[in-house]
Amino acid sequence: MNGVSIRSVILRWVGLLVALVLLNSALTFVNVWPTLNVRATAALSVEAALLVLGVVLIHRRGGSLSGVARRWWAVVWVLLVAGRYVDVSTRSLYGRSVNLYWDFKLLPDVGAMFAFVADPLILAGVVAGVVLGPLLVYLPLRWAIGQVADAAADRPARRVLLATSALVLAVFALQQVDRRVVPGAQFAPPVALAYVGEGIELFREATGLAHRVLPPPPEIDSDLSRVEGADVFILFLESYGATSWDRPEFREALLAARARFEADIVDTGRDVVSAFVESTTFGGESWLAHISLLSGTEVRDPDINMRLMAERRDTLITAFSRQGYSTTAVMPGLQNRWPEGAFYGFDQIYGTRELDYRGPSFGWWDITDQYALARMDALVIAPQPRPPAFVFLPTISTHAPFTPSPPYQPDWARALTDTPYDPEALARAWSGPADWTNLGPGYAKSLVYVYQTLGGYLRFRGDRDFVMVIVGDHQPPALVSGEGAPWDVPVHVVTSRTGVLDRLQRHGFRAGLTPHRPVLARMDALTQILLDAFGDPE
Repeated sequence: MNGVSIRSVILRWVGLLVALVLLNSALTFVNVWPTLNVRATAALSVEAALLVLGVVLIHRRGGSLSGVARRWWAVVWVLLVAGRYVDVSTRSLYGRSVNLYWDFKLLPDVGAMFAFVADPLILAGVVAGVVLGPLLVYLPLRWAIGQVADAAADRPARRVLLATSALVLAVFALQQVDRRVVPGAQFAPPVALAYVGEGIELFREATGLAHRVLPPPPEIDSDLSRVEGADVFILFLESYGATSWDRPEFREALLAARARFEADIVDTGRDVVSAFVESTTFGGESWLAHISLLSGTEVRDPDINMRLMAERRDTLITAFSRQGYSTTAVMPGLQNRWPEGAFYGFDQIYGTRELDYRGPSFGWWDITDQYALARMDALVIAPQPRPPAFVFLPTISTHAPFTPSPPYQPDWARALTDTPYDPEALARAWSGPADWTNLGPGYAKSLVYVYQTLGGYLRFRGDRDFVMVIVGDHQPPALVSGEGAPWDVPVHVVTSRTGVLDRLQRHGFRAGLTPHRPVLARMDALTQILLDAFGDPE
C-alpha cells in the first residue's frame, strides 16, 4: 500500500470518527446556564446509534442510502437538534418543560414583550438565528450522514459500525433494567420520545382528555374579627422568589434594602412575620398563584384555572364582602379582558386604562409599582368616609427582564404627576440595558426598588391601620434562580394588629422579615392560614 492510499484510508477513518461525534453531540448537548449557549457532553445518543445501525443493515442487504434519503435524514436530524435545544434551554432558563398547547398560546405575548424591551442588535441576532440556524445545522449534518453511509459500503468499516452501534444499544437496553450496568456510560434522553410525549400531551389537551377533576371547594369562612376596621392588602410581588434569599449574591445585594424596609415597618409602629410557601407555578403564569391563594384551591395549569372560573365558589373576596368590606383589584398589568374578575366578584377593577398612567415608560407595561400603589391610595384609601377596603394588587416592576428599574420618588404626590422624576434620575434609570446572559444584577436592583417603594408607602400612610400581606407569585425564571430551584416564595404579613401576628406565629410564621424553612404550606393552603389569623369561623 503506497503512501497516498494509506493517507486516504486514515482520512476516511478520521472523517468517519468526526461524523459520528457530530451526530452524537448534536443530540446530547446541554445548556450553559444562565445563557442560551450550549456545550457538548460525553453522553451517548440512542438515535445516533439507531441511525448508524439502520444504515449498516441497509448496506448488508445490498442496498445503499440514496442522496434523497441522506437529505431527508439530515432534515430529521435538524428537527431532533431543535427539539433537544428547546428542551434543555427551557428547563435550564425557564425552570420547567414545554407544554405545546398552553405555551404556544402565550408565545406571541411573551415574544412581543421581550421584543419591546430587548436591544435591537439582540433581536436581529435572534431573527438571523431562526432563519439561518436550520441551514447552518443542516449542512454539517448532511455531510456527517454521508460519511456514515459511505463508510458502510466498506466491509471493515461496516463491521466496526455494526459492533459499535449494537453495543451502545445493548448497554442502553440493559440500563433500563438496571442502572448499575456500565455506570460510566451516560445516555441523553431520546429526543424522539420527547416529541412523542409532547404530541400525546398536545392531543390530550386539545381534545379535553387531559382535563383534571376539580377538588371540592374549601370552606372560605371567617368573621374577620381580628382585622375588623383595618384595610387589608394582598400584594403579589412579581418574581419575588426564595432565590432572592437563598443565593448569596442576592442576599448581599439586598441586605441594605431589606434593613431599610424592616426599619420602615418598625418606625411606623408595625411588626412583620414571615415564612416560605410553595407556589403553584414557576418562572411565569402568575395568575395560577393568584387564583390558588384567592380561591384556596390548588391551580397548577391553565386547564384547571379555566374550569375553576366556570364555577361559582367563595373566595377571599366574597369572604371580605360578606363582612362589609369594599373589594378592589388594582391591576397595573391588565391591558385586555380579564375573565377572572367575574369569578372573583370584585366591586371595582382598575386596569391599565383606569389607572391612567402618564409618566415615563418602564418595561412592557409602562406603569411603575410606586404609581400603582399611589393611584390605589388615591382611589381607594384616601376617600372618606368609606367602609374598610380589601385590595388585591399584583406588582409588575420586577418582571423579567427586570430592567430598566424605575427610580424611587420620595414625594408620593409627585409620583402621580406626568413628570414624576428629575431628568437626571430618569437618565440614570434608562442607562443600563439588560444583559441577557446575566439578569441577576437587574433582578436584585428591581427588588431594591420594590422594597423601597413598599417601605415608602408604609411611611406615607403611617397613620393608617392596615394589614399588608406581601407574597411572591413565583420564582424568577431559571435564568436567574438556576436549574432545579424549588418553587418556594416568601410571604410577609405587616401590621400593628398583634392578634393577627400571634395567630400567624402559631401556624409557623417567624417574627421578622427573614423567612425560614421548612416551607409553611402550599399557596392554596395559605388561604386557610390567613383566614384563621384574620378571625374566627362564623
